[in-house]
Parts: sequence; structure tokens; C-alpha cells
Amino acid sequence: MAVDTNMRVLIVDDYKTMLRIMRNLLKQLNFNNVEEAIDGSAALGKLRDGEGDYGLIISDWNMEPMMGIQLLREVRGDDGLKATPFIMVTAESKSENVIAAKEAGVSNYIVKPFNAETLKSKMVSVLGEF
Repeated sequence: MAVDTNMRVLIVDDYKTMLRIMRNLLKQLNFNNVEEAIDGSAALGKLRDGEGDYGLIISDWNMEPMMGIQLLREVRGDDGLKATPFIMVTAESKSENVIAAKEAGVSNYIVKPFNAETLKSKMVSVLGEF
């Protein structure tokens, strides 16, 4: 079954420029139903407020006050959210971070900088073809 490009995607980053870049990359891939959160706690609020399901979360690792890894652990620990695909974005490719994210249940991992092609390949690996 093809992925519905109208699904809700939540992008989480404390850097407004990065939110804009991710929104533009998603738009190039025909994902237009994109919502933003400026950190993990804001994202968690959106995820838990019951306004509908998100088909994908794309979160930066390094944010204050709640880091992406903490958000991932919260999502995976929540029965209502734990099945949501989660892609972590980071500027650091340190192996301990990759291991920590995998142990926490990340669906996939993207190292900055990245382009639409990289984002698409990661999304396809998590969601299937679109």
C-alpha cells in the first residue's frame, strides 16, 4: 500500500531555519500536512493532545529543554504513540548517539546536512514507497 502523502508529519527543532528547511524538503516530496514544534516538550504536548494521529515524527536531537532522545523515549513509552515512526536528525554522527537512539527505538537516523533525496530514502525505509 502506498504511503498517504496527506498524513500529518510533526517536525521538531529549536532552530527556526531548520524547521523551514525541513518543511521545504517535505513539500518537495509532496508532504504538505506538516506541523512544527520548537522542542521535545512542545512536541509531546501536540502528540498527546488528541488532535489526531501523526504518521511521522522528524525530530532534531539537540534541543533545550527536552532533547530529541528524551522525546523519543517518551513517545516509545506511551501506548498511544509508541507505534509512530520516528526519524532522528542530528549534526553529530557519533556512534554512541546512534546506539542510544536505536536502543530507544528510533525508526531511522539522518545526519545533517541532508537533501530531499536523503530524506526521501530514510522516509521510504520507515514508511514504504510514496
